[in-house]
Amino acid sequence: MNNGVERISKVRMIADYQFGKGTGKELFPDGSTFQLSRTKRVRQVFYSGQRIVTARAKDGFFTLSIEGASIIHRLLPGKRLRVVVSEEAVPFVEAGKTAFAKHVIEIDPELRAGEEVLVTDKADRLLATGQLLLSPAEILSLDSGAAVDVRVGTASKKEE
Repeated sequence: MNNGVERISKVRMIADYQFGKGTGKELFPDGSTFQLSRTKRVRQVFYSGQRIVTARAKDGFFTLSIEGASIIHRLLPGKRLRVVVSEEAVPFVEAGKTAFAKHVIEIDPELRAGEEVLVTDKADRLLATGQLLLSPAEILSLDSGAAVDVRVGTASKKEE
């Protein structure tokens, strides 16, 4: 099997595991390109010149770019992988600022701390993507502290 085919099936498998069955094929269509590390491991995956994901060195899971997040947002139904924030938090989160526990009004109960999440408003408009810092139960019971370490907001469009 050639390396490109091997790589695409591997990243699709990881995405299916991390974000749900069927997401890999959508995130990484045929023609996706890879940036590799010195040790030839996949570091970033691009499609049409846009970075879709970056692989975390510590565990191989993906962190999403805003393009990757919008694909996942479109694919996943209802509240899956979502952290919903109140209206007053929207401008800050959209600008790439941290989402705080006191602003979380709804959260996917299946999530675990450390997972990659989508931050949305009540109308399910994608605001940002980032890493969940606490469990859903902790977030809903706390009045202070960070809930999501926002990586990139739709308004900031800054890439790490």
